[in-house]
Amino acid sequence: MQYEFLKQFPKRMKNVGLYALLFGNSSQKTIWKQYGFDGMDEQLNMIFSVMLFLMEQSLKEETCMMDDIGAYIDTLNTTSFEKSMSYDDCRRLGDFIVNVVLSNDGRPMFFQGYDFEKRAYQRINISYVANRIVYLDTELKRTSYYLTDDGYNLLLGTLEIENNMKLTIHEMIFKMHLEKQSYDKAVDEVKNVFNLLRIQLQKIQEAMARIRRNALNYSVTDYQMILGENMDTIRDTRKKFLEYRDMVKARAQQLEEEHINIRRLDEKEEENLGNLRMIEGYLNRAIDEHQKILNNHLDLKALYTKELEELSQMSLIQRFSLRSELFDQILEHPEALGRMDVFFRPLFLQGPEKIYHLNKALEPQRAVRKKAEEDSQEQIDFDEDSWRSEQEQLRLQKMEKYRGCLRFILERLSVLGEFELAECQEEAERLIPNVEIFKEIMVELIRSREIDIPALKKERSNFIQEASGGFQLNEMLLQLLEAQEEAGGRSIQRIFVSRIENAAAVTFEGVRDETGQERTIRCSNLLFRAK
Repeated sequence: MQYEFLKQFPKRMKNVGLYALLFGNSSQKTIWKQYGFDGMDEQLNMIFSVMLFLMEQSLKEETCMMDDIGAYIDTLNTTSFEKSMSYDDCRRLGDFIVNVVLSNDGRPMFFQGYDFEKRAYQRINISYVANRIVYLDTELKRTSYYLTDDGYNLLLGTLEIENNMKLTIHEMIFKMHLEKQSYDKAVDEVKNVFNLLRIQLQKIQEAMARIRRNALNYSVTDYQMILGENMDTIRDTRKKFLEYRDMVKARAQQLEEEHINIRRLDEKEEENLGNLRMIEGYLNRAIDEHQKILNNHLDLKALYTKELEELSQMSLIQRFSLRSELFDQILEHPEALGRMDVFFRPLFLQGPEKIYHLNKALEPQRAVRKKAEEDSQEQIDFDEDSWRSEQEQLRLQKMEKYRGCLRFILERLSVLGEFELAECQEEAERLIPNVEIFKEIMVELIRSREIDIPALKKERSNFIQEASGGFQLNEMLLQLLEAQEEAGGRSIQRIFVSRIENAAAVTFEGVRDETGQERTIRCSNLLFRAK
């Protein structure tokens, strides 16, 4: 079938037919006007009032004869409708409603509903009221009326159920169909759930539109009601829908794997698979709708609060009558027309004209920029010397740690000419001032691989640049090597650093980081060689 939503269309049309036949049997009957019921609304109110009486008597399993119906209508007329009818008129009106409107003069009633699967109209039988024979005092034979299933369905369909209960009921029915694996019915229920969420979202948006137009037309009761409905909709709904979606997805995946790996699905199983995919799609849309409701719920609260605050501020605005405060005053004093700009200037948001202030002119004046610079200088100079001194001391201490690490490496190269990092474990305190500095130096050395000392000296002589405030490997190496040569140490021309392949990792334990906490370092073994 091309349009899946047209399945079970006759069932839907039966619900429509329950109202259509009732209106058809009631309309254009002149007997209503004899009793003063001229409008369609008055007629329908009376019909449904009688049907509710029939349902109440049927539920209590009590007899409901025409005399009882006449007495009931007479009571309603006296207390509510107030039509000029006697008791006999009320009894005759009850007979007309039961036997003509609800029973169609005893003839069967049918409504045509089109079946799109069979491509033909289907006759749907509709019956609101039935009767049975009862005996009073074992001898008197009377007719008692009661509602049929169609009558019950019609009245129950008109009963207003709270919105939060509607969502809960449809969700429970949807869960029941999933457990019974009635996926075709579960599709209808998940559509109902999605429709309820969409209706709730539209209600929020309509409420926001009404508040924007005039917040005073939106009562606090309506606001509390829609907030309560939103919270009932939001609470646990997303979690349940996610669980249902996971369940549906798992069952659909199971059928797909069975179709691919084991056997071909039969027609019923293929239909179930299609329904499961449809259910999963509607659940995804319902989850998205749930998120929109949550966002709009928060927007509604913010909007209503903002509008009420603005309305409360409007009460502070001073209002006056143009007739008495403006027109009448001008008529009495026409010379005021020359100063009308004073009155109209605030309407155009223009500031008043500036007035020359003589006292300000005679005051000693100071340059505004100079005063701002003085104020700024005072803020910068506040304890600046001590702060700069402290920062410089911290920088020198850190640079000395860099020098200590590099000095240790150069001293071993000067004495040994070649060594491995693993040989320095016993002297870890001199090699590693802290974890961060050691890592930075090792990374720079590995990245350089080969350091040409004469080339560095030549580069330094060709370029004049200021000494950097931070760590620079080449700059510090030159300083340390020059100091070492002046002290009579060996002259190093090149330094080579490389990883030792297939060597065990070197571990340094109990090394402190910048915060003083002890760490363990594991790194590749390195070979240092000098030429």
